Amino acid sequence: MRFDVLEDWLSWQETLHPHSIDLGLGRIRIVLDRLGWKPPSCPVITVAGTKGKGSCVALLESIYRAAGYRVGTFTSPHLRHYSERIQIAGRNITALELCGVFARIDAARADLSLTYFEFNTLAALLTFESAMLDVWVLEVGMGGRLDAVNVVDPDVAVVTSIGLDHTEWLGADLNSIAREKAGIYRANKPAVFGSSTMPVAIAECIQSVGAILFHLGEHYGYVPQGDNWSWWMRDVHLTHLPVLGIAGSIQLENASTALAVVHLLAERLPVSVNGLQAGLRTARLAGRFQVISPPQVQGDVEWVLDVAHNPMSAQVLASHLSTLRRIKTLGIIGVMGDKDLDGMVLALGAQVDHWLVVSLPGPRGLSAAVLSSRLQALKVSVMSSAETMASACEQAVGLSHQYGLQRIVICGSFLTVGPALDWLQF
Repeated sequence: MRFDVLEDWLSWQETLHPHSIDLGLGRIRIVLDRLGWKPPSCPVITVAGTKGKGSCVALLESIYRAAGYRVGTFTSPHLRHYSERIQIAGRNITALELCGVFARIDAARADLSLTYFEFNTLAALLTFESAMLDVWVLEVGMGGRLDAVNVVDPDVAVVTSIGLDHTEWLGADLNSIAREKAGIYRANKPAVFGSSTMPVAIAECIQSVGAILFHLGEHYGYVPQGDNWSWWMRDVHLTHLPVLGIAGSIQLENASTALAVVHLLAERLPVSVNGLQAGLRTARLAGRFQVISPPQVQGDVEWVLDVAHNPMSAQVLASHLSTLRRIKTLGIIGVMGDKDLDGMVLALGAQVDHWLVVSLPGPRGLSAAVLSSRLQALKVSVMSSAETMASACEQAVGLSHQYGLQRIVICGSFLTVGPALDWLQF
């Protein structure tokens, strides 16, 4: 198969494999072997977690780029454009480059069916192979042990947090999910855990595989100090670190974990204090507690966009919202069918006065009708519903004028925040 338009490739990939999610490393290993792919000689950092992994990747990328290194990052899903998923030295891969690498993958796979995400991962690995990079930063798509990204052995592996998400594939309890995410840890390599509370299964997996544990609060940590903060690890102490470029108090955990990774790789990738500070200050990540007042949208309304899509991340969003002035708030939410909608809405209950529900596309997306029924069962106020995010945003503006709503919070999925950013032209 060969297409000249990226959208045609992506549409075709969605139909190739009988299941949209089919975890395992067997297929991707066969294709890499056929392509003669070789593991990189530069350091590889793999990041998994229920929340915080995207922020950790963004912070690492920003720090290493500020230090002058060529960084490749692989993340998913994307907010607005598929090409965001693969970045080389600060630029998104082009559609032309993607079409070329997809053609290589398709020729090598022969009659082997691949999932959408496996095509995506292979494209990243093949692109990075020829990009002359100094460091790879790979974000796990789902879980860890059987995620396609885990085909690459990391020099440092990070699990940022453990929460209930993707339970259909990863398990119904925290320890089951922890075991899947801990599958990225390797023998005799640093195993970083970026939350203060660590499930028993994480420690058990680290001991079983023979990795070297570095746990937030035990082996490294941070201390807020007014407008600045300090960080420590073993006998290293950094003070007067700058305000982060990514908003939200929880980001100090992610930044502290990123600094731990940088410290652990310091012999191979030394970074000066100035580089660290510049990277922390200039890091950016759209759709994470992103507060904007778009000038093209009439009315004095504050918009908050956050891709929170499970109860754990919704609790973090609620905590961040609680630091803002309490004003009449409308929440726009759309979610996938495997998500804990009730847990998310209840977590945000104290910060959101009314809801507007929106349908999400694709077989996993829940319809606005289903969302409305579910929210009404929770005894929360559902003001309206919409079939698209553009319609939802238009309705939200009208409702804000009619009912004096002063803040609009958009959450639940990358598929709500990305289109909202497009509509807001921000």
